[in-house]
Amino acid sequence: MNKTVKETIHAKGIDIGIYTTDFENEYISLTDIARYRSSDPRITIHTWLRGRDIVEFLGLWESLHNPDFKRSEFDTFKKDAGTNAFTFSIKNWNEVLQGKGIVTKSGRYGGGIFAHSDIALEFASWLSPEFKLYIIKDYKRLKSDENSRLSLNWNLNRELSKLNYKIHTDAIKENLIIPELTASQKSFVYSDEADLLNVALFGKTAKEWRKENSGKKGNIRDYTDLQHLLVLSNLESYNAILIKQKIDQPERLELLREAAINQLKTILGLDFSSQKILSISDTSGEEK
Repeated sequence: MNKTVKETIHAKGIDIGIYTTDFENEYISLTDIARYRSSDPRITIHTWLRGRDIVEFLGLWESLHNPDFKRSEFDTFKKDAGTNAFTFSIKNWNEVLQGKGIVTKSGRYGGGIFAHSDIALEFASWLSPEFKLYIIKDYKRLKSDENSRLSLNWNLNRELSKLNYKIHTDAIKENLIIPELTASQKSFVYSDEADLLNVALFGKTAKEWRKENSGKKGNIRDYTDLQHLLVLSNLESYNAILIKQKIDQPERLELLREAAINQLKTILGLDFSSQKILSISDTSGEEK
């Protein structure tokens, strides 16, 4: 299954989610775009989708880009478009017509209605031509950013991190998980070890990051750069070795912190001694 990579466009104070699974087709959140004008994005989106010209536009887009699109069924679908009785069903669009240009995604972070960038910009133009220009401006910034998390290099490094994550979780399962633990207790052990790496590298837990970045979707690892992802991947392998050596967690934290600092210094050629990103506080609140 293709990996979903997420990013965010910033337009006039509105954060707009974007994702891709193939680095060729980006899907932009219509829900976030609609928030520029409406407190109820879903109503605004479905009002737009009721128009006959919009339905015909969507059908043409699918015909040009989607070989699986059911064109004959579409002719029946569109005959009532624009009438008072017409309601656009995204579910039917996907399941009956095999459309892929507009989709609904669920989830606490990043849920809502998404559309291919071609379609999303059409919606933005209908909503506000001025707002569309702001979206295009930041979208171009995103596409040209060499360190963008949508780049192939970022994705490969993220995948490397995921492979080492498997090594990490296997070490936890074999050495820290005992049969007597409940499912929730086992889940806590895994998340606690993941946060050990977060603190060693970023100086904060996942919960602390979410509290500081409540408006962002995803997690701390989705917003880091290539260099930190590489170090994270190395820390996962290193921690797996330390776990197998039966080293206690406090000592492992110190060793992981030292490794993170040394590796970042080597990779970036910078002095991180004063950077908060690598600061670790003990239980008394004093910096170590």
